[in-house]
Amino acid sequence: MAARGVPSNLMGLLGLSLIHFARWVIIKPDQWPDLGQGKQTNLKNDYVLFCSNFNGTWDQYIDAFSDGIPNGLNLFWYSSIKYPLSIPITPFKNYITYNQIGNDYYYNATPGSAQRDIKSCIKVYDALLGLEKAHATQSAEEFQKTYNVALLNIQGDLGDPGFGPVASLDTERADVHRERYVREQQDTFDSVRNAAP
Repeated sequence: MAARGVPSNLMGLLGLSLIHFARWVIIKPDQWPDLGQGKQTNLKNDYVLFCSNFNGTWDQYIDAFSDGIPNGLNLFWYSSIKYPLSIPITPFKNYITYNQIGNDYYYNATPGSAQRDIKSCIKVYDALLGLEKAHATQSAEEFQKTYNVALLNIQGDLGDPGFGPVASLDTERADVHRERYVREQQDTFDSVRNAAP
C-alpha cells in the first residue's frame, strides 16, 4: 500500500543496479510459520520480513539504500520497534545488524559479474546475432555500415569491468583476496600454455 500510494519514494530503487531483488512481506501473528518450534502464541505485533539479493559488500548495499531511497525506507519501517530512521547511517546499520538473519548458502550463476555486466553481455550478444544475420544477406559495403552502427551502439558495453572503487574495508579485503586468486589462475594458465608442445 505504501509503495502504491507514494511511488516517488521508491524511484531511487531504479538507479540501484547492485540490487537484484527486494521484497517486503508482512507476517501477521497468526501467520507465523511453524517450522517445528510449535505455534507462536506470544506474538502481539505484525512482522515485516525484508528479503534482498545484491552484489557488492554489505556496507555498499546499505549505503546505497540509505542514499538512494531514504524516504522509502522510512515509509516502510516507520512503525517498526526502535527503528532509528535511515539517516544518519550508523544507527541505521546498527539496527539492521541487530535484526538481520544471514543465509548460509547463496547460488550465483555469474560470480564476479554485477547486474550491469550481465545486461551489457546480453546487449553485446544480441548485437552479434544481428550482425550474423546481416552478414548472411548484405553486401560488404552494406555490412560495413551495419557493423559500424552496431559497434557504436555497444561500445559502452565492451571492456573489462575491473575492480570497483574501495567503498569499505570489506571491499578492499575482497579485492585483495580476489587479486590473489586471479594471479594464481593466470600462473596456472601460463604454466599449462608453456608446457604445451
